[in-house]
Amino acid sequence: MQKIRIEKTTTPKELPGADNPLKFGTIFTDHMFLMNYETGRGWFDSRIVPYQSLSLEPSAMVFHYGQEMFEGLKAYKAADGRTLLFRPNKNIERANRSNRRLCIPEIPEEDFLQALKAIVKMDEAWIPTKEGTSLYIRPFVIATDPFLGVRPADSYLFVIILSPVGAYYPEGLNPVKIWIEDEYVRAVRGGIGEAKTGGNYVASLWSQVKAHEEGYSQVLWLDGVHRKYIEEVGAMNIFFKINGTIVTPKLNGSILPGVTRDSVLELCRAWGLPVKETKISIDDIYEAH
Repeated sequence: MQKIRIEKTTTPKELPGADNPLKFGTIFTDHMFLMNYETGRGWFDSRIVPYQSLSLEPSAMVFHYGQEMFEGLKAYKAADGRTLLFRPNKNIERANRSNRRLCIPEIPEEDFLQALKAIVKMDEAWIPTKEGTSLYIRPFVIATDPFLGVRPADSYLFVIILSPVGAYYPEGLNPVKIWIEDEYVRAVRGGIGEAKTGGNYVASLWSQVKAHEEGYSQVLWLDGVHRKYIEEVGAMNIFFKINGTIVTPKLNGSILPGVTRDSVLELCRAWGLPVKETKISIDDIYEAH
């Protein structure tokens, strides 16, 4: 494992108050993790530094060709005061699957996990304890070569930032209204739908805006060929209960393999509940409900 160099902030921010209604993704902690990559040298210079702006050239390849990967997971405070991460190894595995698909160098699992633990420990005081809150962890990798031309980059920057958050949706943990998108698609088989990368999300924005204008919180995406087979919701995978069986769309290369999805399937099987991963058409849902 790499040795992590630490530079503590000299101007710590004020922690959010216990009664502060945390909005998702608007507040950031005092520090961030950085690590560089160069072809022929590998990953190097692991460091924790004060949260700050990144300095990139206008020609940095990430701006022009979108070669970037990001992840998302959370840290929580247990009742006994311990800090908990939920299945971080699964996020690391998914991050490296995304990296492979996007021609980004994989990050050694032990270095990735060490970085997660170190930055969370550094800003542990920022973990909120109110019900429904957590410390959101956003790792990401960007291509930094100052070059105009379509090819994989030779240099990258790995970053982890932290944000204390409340619920993602205004409805909190209550049910949300979902818009079924039957015109535009999020991804197609053979594309990058199973990778966690910004291109998949910018492709969803038009439908997301349309859904919000109609009073819906999220978009349910259908397949890119027949426009009838259910894939996922904009920020989550989806499950249905049909005739006593828990049913979810089968991973097909255009669906992001969610860590929560995998966890729900494992729990259902452990509890003896019937589960099925299969193609589900929107007509099947109408008929079942």
